[in-house]
Amino acid sequence: MSNDIIRYDVEEYIEYMRDESRIFGKANSISFPTSEAELKRVLEKLAESSETVTLQGARTGLTGGAVPMEGHVINLSRMARISGLRFDGEKDCFFLRVEPGVLLSEINRAVSKLEFDTSEWSAESMDALKELKSSKGRFFSPDPTETSATIGGMISCNASGAKSFKYGATRNHVESLKVMLVDGDTISLKRGRERIEGGVLRLTTQGGREICEKLDVYKMPHVKNASGYYLESDMDVIDLFIGAEGTLGITVEAEIGLIPKPACIYGVMAFFPDQEKAIDFVEVAKTLERRPAALEFFNCLALELIRANMYKGHLPDIQRIAPVCHTGIYAELHAMDEDSGKGMLEALSALIEDCGGNLAQTWLAVSKHDMERLKEFRHAVPEFVNSIIDDRRKSEPSLTKLGTDMAVPQGFLRDVMRMYDEGIQSAGLESVIFGHIGDNHLHVNILPRSMSEYDTGKKLYGEWAEAVAKMGGTVSAEHGIGKFKAAMLRKMYSQDVLDSMMKIKRVFDPGNRLNRGNLFG
Repeated sequence: MSNDIIRYDVEEYIEYMRDESRIFGKANSISFPTSEAELKRVLEKLAESSETVTLQGARTGLTGGAVPMEGHVINLSRMARISGLRFDGEKDCFFLRVEPGVLLSEINRAVSKLEFDTSEWSAESMDALKELKSSKGRFFSPDPTETSATIGGMISCNASGAKSFKYGATRNHVESLKVMLVDGDTISLKRGRERIEGGVLRLTTQGGREICEKLDVYKMPHVKNASGYYLESDMDVIDLFIGAEGTLGITVEAEIGLIPKPACIYGVMAFFPDQEKAIDFVEVAKTLERRPAALEFFNCLALELIRANMYKGHLPDIQRIAPVCHTGIYAELHAMDEDSGKGMLEALSALIEDCGGNLAQTWLAVSKHDMERLKEFRHAVPEFVNSIIDDRRKSEPSLTKLGTDMAVPQGFLRDVMRMYDEGIQSAGLESVIFGHIGDNHLHVNILPRSMSEYDTGKKLYGEWAEAVAKMGGTVSAEHGIGKFKAAMLRKMYSQDVLDSMMKIKRVFDPGNRLNRGNLFG
């Protein structure tokens, strides 16, 4: 095979040995296929020597899933075509056909502006585009912080974001997948067509291979979850591959759903005099008949971090946070018409006051510009955290932050918050807490000042993981397990469950060549 497909001069591609986890790895070779045919050729060549394969997209992940530890790297960023569109009248949904390397930002831009490269689109796709242009607007709802993520990466870890509180994670919006197995064979999957029934998996690959396997079904947590394989006794096979972190197969094409876009969107940043009143607000807001699309949390230390940094050249367009503002909650309201939107805003405003908030100190965003300002505010905390850690690494190169990604069932929010606060205070660690409180999914970022504090924080993190698992929660709600959190998965599931997952892995990748190290270490 020519060197323009498989490259062995990996020293020229050193940036592809890492992702946003700040873990560095190594590989023997790398390729950048531009089509399904090229990908198949690469896999067939690698099969000759049983080379291990690490898959990559934009490498925005936080758990080391795209970091190679050996073998060959396949970077899918050049398989980046939006290849068609389909309208399903029964579901009232448009389905956009995309390759795995398409960026979320490109999907959002193309759908918003209705601008696509249609040079290779079919007549059916062109008819659907006319229908889309005459509709009242559609959008793709999954919204991870990194809009530079690829759709393949989002499918790999079942990415979510703030608005998953209303719309669900990526899994809810994938209608079909074309998956290439590690030997180059392919499987086509469509929601509602291929089913696991009674725990029995039955599939036929494009190459004619018959797959029939009785799977050992296990109990999954009933929370927002991105930990291990999704498996139920009766389910769509497509859901097994979504969130599998590239360990079962490679997405080469997907259909993703574009749902009706709300006509009215409000962003509300409310502040409360203490954390308990903020949680009171959240718990009631979840029960509203027309509940928010997103509920995001900022503890007092997160707000202090913003206060300390926002006027040092950062976020200059945001007003000052009053000293009496102890805890912050961001709520985003989506309505299909202006009257409904105003009604939602009135109900939320009354609830803010009932829970001790002051409307005079509440920020309201209506325009696109103001919404962007609040988005910058919401994303500022992890950016400031990373900046602090990068500065500390100058004197302690091995130092990294410790960030939790755990979620608990309804009814355990106050318990898990108390556990976090007491554990951090007892250990004397620096931290901030923020995140998707609507899904009981909070990110605790521990900022160690030394490797000794890092070890203390890591031990505490492990204790929290065990406690969250006992509550019926998950150790990873959106970032996945990757290589970095394989030990956490073992705290969540028994060895019998992990063995059941490995059985699934062997069905599709018997040589354990694909994304080795992800999930199972």
